[in-house]
Amino acid sequence: MELKKVNYKVEDGIAVIGMNYPKNLNAIDVEMADDLIKVVEEVEKDPAVKVAVLKSDGKAFSAGGDIGYFYQLIQAGGDVNMDDLIARVGIVADGIKKSSKMWISSVNGAAAGAGVSLALAGDFMIAADNAFLMLAFVNLGLVPDTGAAYLLTKMIGTAKTMDMAATGRRMMADEMKAEGLAYKVVPVADLEAETMKFAKKLAAGPLVSYKNIKKQIYAAAYSDYKDWLDNVEGPTQHECAGTMDFQEGCKAFIEKRKANFEGK
Repeated sequence: MELKKVNYKVEDGIAVIGMNYPKNLNAIDVEMADDLIKVVEEVEKDPAVKVAVLKSDGKAFSAGGDIGYFYQLIQAGGDVNMDDLIARVGIVADGIKKSSKMWISSVNGAAAGAGVSLALAGDFMIAADNAFLMLAFVNLGLVPDTGAAYLLTKMIGTAKTMDMAATGRRMMADEMKAEGLAYKVVPVADLEAETMKFAKKLAAGPLVSYKNIKKQIYAAAYSDYKDWLDNVEGPTQHECAGTMDFQEGCKAFIEKRKANFEGK
């Protein structure tokens, strides 16, 4: 399996998937999304894998979409069409939710934008005490994508999701734990050890039971997930990405200034 921006290894029944684009804070582009699709498929079909851990290499879990790339397209006078990328990351998140294997998200530093969706896709999240979730889309004139609004609404309700989506504020690790999003919060220096300790515990458990627990929960809470991604999220983000506000948001982010949104 050829991978460009993701590291993958299996040891003692545990697949460890490391997003490996640290110079760009593990921003998710098409190459990384394709790598993640491959490893989700590999985890599911490999009988040696009992538990999967999704982590990052570097100081951030994932900064979300590659805003620098969007900025370059805008400066060149080109259109920014995120439809394909959003669809690919949606396949990853939905694949993790549907997987018969247990998945642990091991989150350090920023999980922003699409990184929120990947952090929430796991069955358990173990977060470092420096971790935070941030739906930064509104700062760019966009809407949450890759399933973030869907997953958060299911997990913490509409009012709190609206707060995060409309303000773009950070949800810090202690709040993530209080809201039930993080299973455990640990010192950043202990994140890898605590994650693997829990992964080993799960790997020693009743795997058929786990598989069917996941099947029940998916059917009860997430059965319309893929339909929502295709028919609600996709069209709304497509519209926002075609606005002058989005172009202004990208320019302001790169130029480190406050955006001047005009509602068009």
